[in-house]
Amino acid sequence: MGPRTCEVCKEAQSKYKCPTCLAPYCSLGCFKKHKENPCKKSLPEQELTIQKLPERLYQVDEPSWVVDKEQFQSIVESSEILDALKDGELRKLIQKIDSSEEPENDLTKAMEGQTFREFTDKILAVLNPQNQLAN
Repeated sequence: MGPRTCEVCKEAQSKYKCPTCLAPYCSLGCFKKHKENPCKKSLPEQELTIQKLPERLYQVDEPSWVVDKEQFQSIVESSEILDALKDGELRKLIQKIDSSEEPENDLTKAMEGQTFREFTDKILAVLNPQNQLAN
């Protein structure tokens, strides 16, 4: 990909990109002019291809097994879990389970693998930190 033209003045070669929308610009003056109009965050190409799946109704045998919003937020903010999710194979496995016609069977099979088992242990450690202190 070669040099791009400034999106603001349309004349000079761009040297910079807007940190929010990644629009190319050539100078501080053009950046200030660009910022006069609010811009939107540019979505990475990978996020653009994600399709929203239809909502599924889940039956839960034990209501205490349902993760509440605070617990979910703790999982989302966990650096250990985020690091584990950098593993492409783990992400593929989770997607396979999520889109499966028989998710419980696929989950059982996945638990046989060390990587997935370690991942679920990390989630449980975030949800029940007091259990980690006892070990």
